[in-house]
Amino acid sequence: MTEYNETKEEITLIEERMTEALINRDLKTFRNEYLALHPYDRAVIYENVGPDLRKQIYYFLSPKELAEIFETSEIDEDEYKEFLQEMDTTYAAEMISHMFVDNAVDVLKELDKSQIASYLILMNKEAAEQIKSLLHYEEYTAGSIMTTEYVSIPEFSTVRSAMTILRNEAPGAETIYYVFVVDEDNRLTGVVSLRDLIIAEEDTLIRDIMNDRVVSVLVSDDQEDVARTTQDYNLLAVPVVDFQQHLLGIITVDDVIDVLDEEASDDYSKLAGVSNMDSMDKNSLSAAKKRIPWLIILLVLGMLTANLIDLFTDTISQVALLAAFIPLIGGTAGNSGTQALAVAVRGIATRDIEEESKFKLLLREAGTGLITGLTCSVFVVGLIFVWKHEFIIALLVGAAILVSIFVATILGSFIPLFMHRLKIDPAVASGPFITTLNDVISILIYLGLATAFIGNL
Repeated sequence: MTEYNETKEEITLIEERMTEALINRDLKTFRNEYLALHPYDRAVIYENVGPDLRKQIYYFLSPKELAEIFETSEIDEDEYKEFLQEMDTTYAAEMISHMFVDNAVDVLKELDKSQIASYLILMNKEAAEQIKSLLHYEEYTAGSIMTTEYVSIPEFSTVRSAMTILRNEAPGAETIYYVFVVDEDNRLTGVVSLRDLIIAEEDTLIRDIMNDRVVSVLVSDDQEDVARTTQDYNLLAVPVVDFQQHLLGIITVDDVIDVLDEEASDDYSKLAGVSNMDSMDKNSLSAAKKRIPWLIILLVLGMLTANLIDLFTDTISQVALLAAFIPLIGGTAGNSGTQALAVAVRGIATRDIEEESKFKLLLREAGTGLITGLTCSVFVVGLIFVWKHEFIIALLVGAAILVSIFVATILGSFIPLFMHRLKIDPAVASGPFITTLNDVISILIYLGLATAFIGNL
């Protein structure tokens, strides 16, 4: 068994030696040291050396050895095509065929249909058929992330025969810690752990030692629901079935981690008002293309704020000091609404908010808004009075902050819950949208109150 004890400094030195070996075309040195590294370190070196030296790597490594790098590397989606184009087409097709099926599908889904067809034609028939069987599943479903490389055994087989099956199929399986049990029609009937197989008597029937209470997911289930199920039940792998309980594949914990990371990145992108933050942009133009549409939308919404202020020009012209506190009130309300939004979106994502507790959440946030509003109101009244010695204006600003924070907190909770009820991703109710909406409402409250009591100012 290979041990990996290298420090970061040693890895840096090894990377330098690997680069030198590639430049000098020293096959023996490169393979001896490179293949002794942990697969992750191999992947890092592969990505760092640049296209010219990567072409030398393709010459030094077999497609099967490169497949392990592709499965370990955290390659950005837009880089798959770039790396594959560097390889000979036949070499690339063979490399993909050596990957686990679910990972191969992830790579191919980033390519054009014509490219996918070319690679499938060049692969061996068995690998191509397995990959094609998963490519047709809708994206972001259990079917799209499952693998068909698992071990299943008949329920009436003995432990002895099950171990024989396991030994034969283990080399091609993605995981063997769970062995799934099926009936004669390939319906999932149970699961048995590797540990249970090892300690059981050889003549024991699998049916007698299996756990028949199996947690499974439907092939059409959303990948985020699958990830949550795997997380909730602390599973290393979860079986995927159709509506008749036929076993179609499994989803392993490494794929679940990828899904959770992808969903978290997606939610953060929406909360930040950016279309995609899965990867760092390589230039300013591509980054700007993602941000401009959101900024334009928010700019249009921001015009509502400017239009509102224009409607109250007469009020502001009579008491110019009112204008000084517009940013204060809008900003405070926006911050309060964003805090409530974060609580609601997280509760929905983690399923802490159940159907019966949503009303309680709104009541709690309303109470929170009232308490924080009163506290901020008292504080700002005292601050403005000490600063400007304008008690009436101080009361007006304090009242506006109280009402604005109260309304903003309720909106920050209600909007994501409402969108979730409509089956819309609540993360779309992003911070920038909530902030802009609260700006409009807070200014309307503030200047509306000022207009109503203009005679007392």
